[in-house]
Amino acid sequence: MTGLLIALAAGLASATMFASIVSGAAISLLLFYLAPLPLMTVGLGWGSSTAAIGGLIGALGVGGVFGLPYIAAFAVTVALPAWWLGHLILLARPVSSDPQLAGLAPALDWYPIGRLLVWIAIFASITTVSAMLTLGTDAETIHAGLRNVLIRMGGISNEHLANESVNRTVNALAALAPGAATLIAAATLTLNLWLAAKITATSQRLKRPWPDLRMVQLPATALAALGVAILLCLAGGLIAILAQIFSAALLMVYGMTGFAVVHTLTQTVSGRAMMLVGMYAATMLIGWPLVGAIILGLADAAFGIRRRYWQRHNQLPPPT
Repeated sequence: MTGLLIALAAGLASATMFASIVSGAAISLLLFYLAPLPLMTVGLGWGSSTAAIGGLIGALGVGGVFGLPYIAAFAVTVALPAWWLGHLILLARPVSSDPQLAGLAPALDWYPIGRLLVWIAIFASITTVSAMLTLGTDAETIHAGLRNVLIRMGGISNEHLANESVNRTVNALAALAPGAATLIAAATLTLNLWLAAKITATSQRLKRPWPDLRMVQLPATALAALGVAILLCLAGGLIAILAQIFSAALLMVYGMTGFAVVHTLTQTVSGRAMMLVGMYAATMLIGWPLVGAIILGLADAAFGIRRRYWQRHNQLPPPT
């Protein structure tokens, strides 16, 4: 009964945060992005089944107020990622294959954080693709829809659009919008999962030990998938838009590993805390440091920068 009440509270909280976007208030955008947080928190603290029940309650609540299409929107962008990521992060298996040893107090091999990042990229891509398909099912219609959204948001008049430079700028922003939306979706989903884990760990309900995020590594197949997606960006049409979205999601998670590289390489640097704070502040304010982090993450995947660092210091890398 307690679990059911917790699921009810989490589902209604997520649904309210998700639906707050219709108010148009500035704070509602923050609440909208944090909508998966209650479900993720109960998923990590009380199990994935509790998160699943809460997600179902939230979807039905949103659908009952706003209609059936919002059930699918809430399920795809909030409930499904919260449930699945919460389920994966608590997956573990005994390190020993000996059944007698495994029956005692086995060391556990937890689901790798790098693979969680790949799932975050997948869900961010699904969320963005779902949003794009509400505008149309072909590249021209989607581009026109994004262009209209930007014009409305920017309050751009027909007189301004008559200016060739303004028109080109709007077209360029419309072309970049799917990738930018994917970056935001991946970042906010990661932030929600991190906050949920911190909240659960603080309340001592997190069953998994906190991982050393400095050594998070994406699977080797992610680099190959990124290469294929970038090549498909040249195909044109709807395929190019889908490839752009998936490429942006993978580049974002490689950027996260790039920040992990910075955390590793600056361990012995004086003033490290201020440097890291400045780096994250600059990333949030102007965004450009993210490009450097992505390059660093890709270089680490290709050349093993962190592995070489630990070898040079005659240390074993911490377990991920």
